Amino acid sequence: MQFTEQDQDQILAQGVSSEQIDKQIAYFVNGFPYLNVIKAATIGDGIVRIDDDQLAAYIHRFDTAAHERDLVKFVPASGAATRMFKSLFAALDGKSDKATDEFFARLTDFAFYDDLKAVMADKGEDLDKAVAENDWQPALRQTVLRFLLTDQGLEYGSLPKGLLKFHRYSDGPRTPVEEHLVEGAAYANSDGLVKLHFTVSPEHRERFETLIDEQRADYEAWLGVTFAISFSEQKKSTDTISVNPDNSPFRNPDGSLLFRPAGHGALIENLNDIDADIVFIKNIDNVVPDDIKEQTVTYKKVLAAVLLDAQQQIARLQGLLEGEHEVSDGYLAEADELFRRTLFTLPPEGFENLSKEEKLAYFRKKLDRPVRACGMVKNVGEPGGGPFWARNQDGSVSLQVVESAQIDLDNPQQKAIFDEATHFNPVDLVCGLKDHHGRKYDLVNYRDPLTGFITAKSKDGKELKAQELPGLWNGAMADWNTIFVEVPLITFNPVKTVNDLLRKEHQPQ
Repeated sequence: MQFTEQDQDQILAQGVSSEQIDKQIAYFVNGFPYLNVIKAATIGDGIVRIDDDQLAAYIHRFDTAAHERDLVKFVPASGAATRMFKSLFAALDGKSDKATDEFFARLTDFAFYDDLKAVMADKGEDLDKAVAENDWQPALRQTVLRFLLTDQGLEYGSLPKGLLKFHRYSDGPRTPVEEHLVEGAAYANSDGLVKLHFTVSPEHRERFETLIDEQRADYEAWLGVTFAISFSEQKKSTDTISVNPDNSPFRNPDGSLLFRPAGHGALIENLNDIDADIVFIKNIDNVVPDDIKEQTVTYKKVLAAVLLDAQQQIARLQGLLEGEHEVSDGYLAEADELFRRTLFTLPPEGFENLSKEEKLAYFRKKLDRPVRACGMVKNVGEPGGGPFWARNQDGSVSLQVVESAQIDLDNPQQKAIFDEATHFNPVDLVCGLKDHHGRKYDLVNYRDPLTGFITAKSKDGKELKAQELPGLWNGAMADWNTIFVEVPLITFNPVKTVNDLLRKEHQPQ
């Protein structure tokens, strides 16, 4: 692909190499290959179920180790809430539906009601009166929605979810950011120090920082902890080039190349910058009120304990297989058993015919990787990555979190396997980022670059193709040692639409 000198300067300023651009263009031309899924991971066959009578032991295991570990809670929080208000934006254009009717019927149940009432009162509008009269004519609906969604009032239509009032308590409403503080204090707590990291968009970072500055002292006093809170933004260097339908570079009206954010997979770079032993990952909108937080806290600790146990077993095997001493066949058999029974990884076909040295090299490489324990909830029709056994590029078979776009659903056999999935991952991960010597892994080295996505977009009325990097919990972690653990559905309560806040799970008792 030939680029002008101006293009080269722009690419350099973007922090991307010409080789990376060439690879991205090649993916547009050739597409990404489908993942070869072997079977769905199910309870007893890839997904671990922890019995209720075992929970206390797992919790004790984590609590005992927590004060010796550097813990961080990592929260992707850059997404805008625009899609959350899709039906209300339609109503603002005069196209109301049942969701809009429900919104107005239960307007006083939202945690942001008092803020909305106050901002309307400043302009001479009486929201309490409108609610009491319950006569929501189109003009009045649009007035209320303008104050809620636009810069005429609360601007909720353009703010990120993390800054919206989600839950109402007797001492005032809380945003998701504040709920993550409370939740983090319950499990990402190492001797009273609670570290949280939020990935945010540049235009909203100041608002996040202001919210934390205003609320930190009160939460520290109440919870008896000290918060260490950091922020990062998706790096420009992770943006990908856009192309026209014929795969030529898409250009802005001024002739410059168009780069677009490459999805949540770009956040592997942000995660890579975190220096911690254990990192808990959870989306910004998956929070619940205090009265039902207990299950979430319990299973976060369980996932972390599963991770710690796996790391301990890995470290023991690495000690046996390292060095110049003769490695016995028994140690190799033990490594094989660890991968099959605990790390759910099967060797390539013909592995038994390899030499002892080749087997040893295989196990050493497979042991020396980041580790993650992923929560899996029963599938109730929600979109999300599913748990599958999949064949890797080196011929091995391991557990992967797989999006539907990664599977060839036109292939009847692959479609049948996809339909057999009983669970999905609600972005509930606990990650071990260091080896048994305490050295941090370079996470970029453990991605599968062939698991990206091509999506159809448009700009200025023109069609274009965009490219997303391998997803953060999909291809970006494809070469990690992975364990799937069943967690209760109550731990998954995302807010995808504003009316989700009306569900009993988001109405504190």
